[in-house]
Amino acid sequence: MFRTLLNKELREQRRTHRLLIMTLVLLVSGMLSPLLAKYTPLLLSSVPGIPPAMASLIPEPTILDSFTQFVKNVSQFGVLLVIILTMGVLAQEIERGTASMLLTKPVRRSAVILSKWLAGVLSILGGMILAALGFAFYTLVLFEPFSVANLAILTILITIFLIFFLTLALLASALARSQAIAAGIAFAGLVLVLIISAIPGVNNYLPNKLLNWGLSLFSFSPETAWPALISSLVLIALFLTLAIFRFSREEI
Repeated sequence: MFRTLLNKELREQRRTHRLLIMTLVLLVSGMLSPLLAKYTPLLLSSVPGIPPAMASLIPEPTILDSFTQFVKNVSQFGVLLVIILTMGVLAQEIERGTASMLLTKPVRRSAVILSKWLAGVLSILGGMILAALGFAFYTLVLFEPFSVANLAILTILITIFLIFFLTLALLASALARSQAIAAGIAFAGLVLVLIISAIPGVNNYLPNKLLNWGLSLFSFSPETAWPALISSLVLIALFLTLAIFRFSREEI
């Protein structure tokens, strides 16, 4: 029965173009990152009227700039997209009454939540693979060879980062009875995470640190962030458990 629910969610993603939007935005973000890193300094230095002394201060683009753009673009656009596309997946069905129709069949409520979560994870994973491939192609063309293994690790870390916010948005959708309230909870959760991430020491245990870990693989001083990885996975499991618990108690 779970496979049937998962196939239903994947068909729904295709029908509503959520899958297309997710993969396309991540792909374009990945492809544009090396282009922006390579040509933005050139465009700035060629601005008419810029003093030669100021133009000489603009550094030559490096491959690290390309990876920095990749992390920034994919994570920022990805988080917003994940929250927008996920925040109403459950609240919308409750609001329209389709959830009550689904639960008349012999399905477990936990399976409903898990199928929605896994469908979202698969769409993120597919989009990130395409983003990494597009990024790798243009980076090799415009810059120099790099470690494919390190790019794979970076892609995995960004994927976990996005899955964290996917699960947070799904929990928001389970807590709310309308899409508007779900949107408010989801974005409030995003803001709260960003605020807590600014606290020294605490940020070592939040998913934002995963991006620093991945980016450091291409610098002269690589670092790890195992506490952030472990806590992110624990929080993902906690959010998912809370979403299942809340939906199990929901009167539909």
